[in-house]
Amino acid sequence: MNFDLSEEQQMFVTSVERFAAPIDVEARRKLRLSPSGYDRARWQSLAEMGLIALAANEAAGGMGGSAVDLALVLEAIGKANAPDPLLEHGILPALLLERGGAGDVLEGVLSGKTTATLAWAERGQRYSLKAKGMKADAAGDGFTLTGEKTMVLGALLADLFVVTADLAGETACFLVPKGAPGLEVRAYRLADGSIAGEIKLTRTPAAARLSLDPAALDAIVADMRLYAAAEMVGLGQRLLDDTLTYVKEREQFGVAIGSFQALQHRLVDCYAKQEQARSMLYRAALTDRGDAAKWQRAAAGAKAFIGENVDAIAREAVQMHGGMGITDELAIGHALKRVLVLARLFGDVDTVLAEYALAA
Repeated sequence: MNFDLSEEQQMFVTSVERFAAPIDVEARRKLRLSPSGYDRARWQSLAEMGLIALAANEAAGGMGGSAVDLALVLEAIGKANAPDPLLEHGILPALLLERGGAGDVLEGVLSGKTTATLAWAERGQRYSLKAKGMKADAAGDGFTLTGEKTMVLGALLADLFVVTADLAGETACFLVPKGAPGLEVRAYRLADGSIAGEIKLTRTPAAARLSLDPAALDAIVADMRLYAAAEMVGLGQRLLDDTLTYVKEREQFGVAIGSFQALQHRLVDCYAKQEQARSMLYRAALTDRGDAAKWQRAAAGAKAFIGENVDAIAREAVQMHGGMGITDELAIGHALKRVLVLARLFGDVDTVLAEYALAA
């Protein structure tokens, strides 16, 4: 089997590397500390590269990228330790809006003019997609929403919220624009420096309802789990590379600590974990998506395996750097914190592993 990248795939990977190169640790830290946790002008530039458009089919105005194409781009973003929220504010909204039949709104998201996010998590629900606390009621020709959501990624950055709500016992998706009547946002920072928040809706009118049923949401979550795993694979490589460089330079007792056999054995273990994680990623990405159950099982298994192994690499990297490894002064501190967020996106290791076991 030929595992070489196509010319187009290599072009996208190279473009991501070039785009992320100017963002060093200090620039990344300053960007994260900005009021919204990101820069809208940078987001526009990312969209102009066609990276968001990869997630949508050509018929919907996108570029029709495959699962492997998107995985490669996310892996490149992870390896660059880039702060760009392509996963949560680019790919996820594009999938929701395209499959939900909101082509007019999708155009703005693909062009970078509109930033959207999904509000699905509720207190006491863990990682369940089923909406309970957020209620939708018919109001004339539309709907009003009342309730609360938590862990809404990019709460201050978003122009549009895709909100899941209980409608007569079924989970439905609605569009709520920023500034809608009755919408309140309370923001807070996550471990990786990005800004999330809680939103409260009080008889807030929905701009539209998406044609997404629970099965369609499950399919989109499977996609997101795979792409989160892809970014973690890239982060794992960055963590390993930076640690290898460090142990060759850091000296104790007059010699580089990389010459210590104990550290060499631990680094070999990290290398093996990284290669296994990458293999698992592409194995899952190449799974037949025509079989929904098989695809969702593969994505869950990949996220569980990769999340656990990259987390282990990150902790070894910090251990070998010492106390400074956990700070924002080094790239590995940022990478570790991003891994902590991604490993829990749409299900932590235990949750997705349990789903994989049930489906096996």
